[in-house]
Amino acid sequence: MKFGLFGDIHANLEALEVVLAELEKEQVDTYICLGDIVGYGANPGECLERSRELAKFTVAGNHDYAIAGKLNIDFFNAYAKEAVLWTREQLSKEQIQWLRDLELVHKYEDQVTIVHGTLNFPEMFDYIQTSYDAHLSLELLETPVCFLGHSHVPVAFFQGPTVSFTMDYEIDIDPNGKTLVNIGSVGQPRDENPKAAYAVYDTDRQKVEIRRVEYDVDKAARKIVDAGLPEILGERLKYGR
Repeated sequence: MKFGLFGDIHANLEALEVVLAELEKEQVDTYICLGDIVGYGANPGECLERSRELAKFTVAGNHDYAIAGKLNIDFFNAYAKEAVLWTREQLSKEQIQWLRDLELVHKYEDQVTIVHGTLNFPEMFDYIQTSYDAHLSLELLETPVCFLGHSHVPVAFFQGPTVSFTMDYEIDIDPNGKTLVNIGSVGQPRDENPKAAYAVYDTDRQKVEIRRVEYDVDKAARKIVDAGLPEILGERLKYGR
């Protein structure tokens, strides 16, 4: 089976459409969305509809819950808070309810676990950025691999005598081990690479491949400004920050 994984879209329709076109070429069997469909970008409704049309499983990101009123935005930075308030006005009640109903963690049979942030406290939306952070989630993982997002930086962590990691784009999955894979961000990469990120997991080969693809960054940034959102939210797309 081939899983097509995408997340941290952040209402960037230009990036999402290119990623979905690439996954269609790949002929994936099952689409999975790792959350943060909305927030920051100019096309929240369109990205929400495309994602829920295709994804068999979707977990909630912090921006999804914030826009749905399930997460306090007092601790969001000023730009993120402004985008949350703007996005709420763009979505229908039904779309907001759909975001509100998203689960935090999903386990698919004995193959794959998905979460936006961490497995130990998924409702806190903490980041997995260190080996110790990874250890806390690896201890709770019940499948060979868990896919996540949130930091917008692709990286994989492996359980062993000590937790190891790699930033390689090809990751071998040990069916008898435990691996966390952050697939990066479709709509707002933060690893100084502006290309959209997504992943393909081939269970027959036991291999995850993180892919990067160019999209019309200038158009996405221009739409953010035209929508009246903070200009910095568009500018950062050009630099992958």
